[in-house]
Amino acid sequence: MAFVYKADPVRGAEWARLFAAKAPDIPFHIWPDTGNADRVRYLAAWMPPQDIERQFPNLELFFSTGAGVDQFDLAALPPELPVVRMAEPGVVAGMVEYATMAVLALHRDLPAYIRQQREGRWAAHRVYPASKRRVSVLGLGVLGCAVLDQLRTLGFQLAGWSRTRREIEGVTCYAGQEELPTMLASTDILVCLLPLTPETRGMLDGALFQHLPRGASLVHVGRGAHLDHQALLDALETGWLSGAVVDVTDPEPLPAGHAFWSHPKILLTPHIASMTQPETAVELVLDNIRRHEVGAPLIGLVDRARGY
Repeated sequence: MAFVYKADPVRGAEWARLFAAKAPDIPFHIWPDTGNADRVRYLAAWMPPQDIERQFPNLELFFSTGAGVDQFDLAALPPELPVVRMAEPGVVAGMVEYATMAVLALHRDLPAYIRQQREGRWAAHRVYPASKRRVSVLGLGVLGCAVLDQLRTLGFQLAGWSRTRREIEGVTCYAGQEELPTMLASTDILVCLLPLTPETRGMLDGALFQHLPRGASLVHVGRGAHLDHQALLDALETGWLSGAVVDVTDPEPLPAGHAFWSHPKILLTPHIASMTQPETAVELVLDNIRRHEVGAPLIGLVDRARGY
């Protein structure tokens, strides 16, 4: 059996070093080198190759090198091929760090102070304790729950929304489209950590923003296609939203001249909220290979019907 890595070659070299140390019995190849393609049983990729079934006729597991799988068409993959997303500790820790940073930046009026610094203006804004700020998370998967765990330690009032009912200690949970407006109406800072599905595409639009209280703000770390750019700009222009931290956009990178680049109420980062860490990613991949070999449940197995 052999393993092929098809993503960033610099990180691929780290994967190769780790495989050599931890699993020397598994031949490791970095795309476009595949060795004998008939021997390839495992493939990790950001984007799969064209005609994957013909390219690797004996493939047994396909790993996404990212936390999501919306970057490729699941219907184009062989239906019997297990697809595993990168639900590894490094991705989770990175997202917790970024989301906490973003929530605190909005909570403590950082965008306003950045504007004032550029203007040479010294003006203090009232400081509210975290216990007075209501933070809601869209998406209660591994990442959403980990972010809520960290925010709980800071004393925020917390709520969360998901497609199906969840129960999380210290978090008021909502489920389904009928309960979403109720949560939004009691939200000061909204964090989007949803997977991208046909139902969630374009979900962050003007109608959703109108359910938030005037002066609320947004942390967008889900997927770029969740967000209606013009709707966010309109909400910021009217003052309905007071600010936003945006890490993901559609397209990426943003074209030159896009309003997000210079908007005074938007903190923009280039899709860096969380990145797969080679050490923990390889540990997870090898664990899943062992699980696969003995017929045990896989960690991060994608439910194709749900799209994540």
